[in-house]
Amino acid sequence: MESRKAFFEGQTAMEARSGVSRLLRMCLALMLAIAAAVAIIGTAGAADSRENEEAVPLERAHAHNDYEHERPLHDALGHGFKSVESDVWLVDGELVVSHDDPRLPTTKEPKGTLESLYLKPLRERVKQNGGSVYRGDPDYFTLLVDIKSEDVATYRALHEELREYRRMMTKFGRGSVDDGAVTAIVSGNRPRTYMEAQRIRYAAYDGRLSDLGTSIDQGFVPLISDNWTKNFTWQGVGPMPEAEREKLNDIVATAHANGQRVRFYATPEVPVAREAVWRELLAAEADYINTDHLAELESFLLANDPHPTDPHVYWNGSTGGGR
Repeated sequence: MESRKAFFEGQTAMEARSGVSRLLRMCLALMLAIAAAVAIIGTAGAADSRENEEAVPLERAHAHNDYEHERPLHDALGHGFKSVESDVWLVDGELVVSHDDPRLPTTKEPKGTLESLYLKPLRERVKQNGGSVYRGDPDYFTLLVDIKSEDVATYRALHEELREYRRMMTKFGRGSVDDGAVTAIVSGNRPRTYMEAQRIRYAAYDGRLSDLGTSIDQGFVPLISDNWTKNFTWQGVGPMPEAEREKLNDIVATAHANGQRVRFYATPEVPVAREAVWRELLAAEADYINTDHLAELESFLLANDPHPTDPHVYWNGSTGGGR
């Protein structure tokens, strides 16, 4: 009997120790889970805090394919970018943000629509900041919408959606511009004839170098964009050829004389070469520097742009903000 009693007492002690061990493991797992949650919240909070701290609004900063960043729009805002680019496809009545056709099985899952990723958060921010994307900034924020699907149908859907947000949008009439906190510009598949026939628009037309120096109204084509590699042989290695530097300066000067801004896409993105091209664009007073590298361009502009918050041209060819 004594041996059986000792046996059961031993079993009970072992079970107690086992229970305590399980309890300790559960407590440890809970503590690790809490620590992980705090770390995630802290990371998100730091990002939100950075954005809420109001980065310096950088007029020359343009986020190419902005939606490919971890937090579309918000990452660009956190680095002070004044212009972002979003590709859209018209799918079942929705303007889906995606580089490739979202209906294809090979396309990665889109993060959202133009409304959910850009228009709604921009409207909320404009409300919070007293009528501007960046508090106290008199100059408009550019939303470059690159139409990837059929031009007229997609643009019509875009027009209707922008009309719902018209209180923050720049409005274009025939020969008039009503400046807003956000200016939408249509790139990609642009239905030029359809847009020219509109009495009221909530988006402008992204021109090309073929539009440079023509009599096109600034309110229709406020921006001239073109492919760097198709216009310049220099890719940031070694000194820029003087003839190409003069060509760049002439392009910018001609656009500015007509109140138009200039942006080149497909510029180098590798270190050293990209900074060399950025320096030439900055020296020529190009209006936007196109990049996928938000932090790097922010640092570059803060260190090298003597007037990072001032636009080179505004509506009607005037310098400075109009709101």
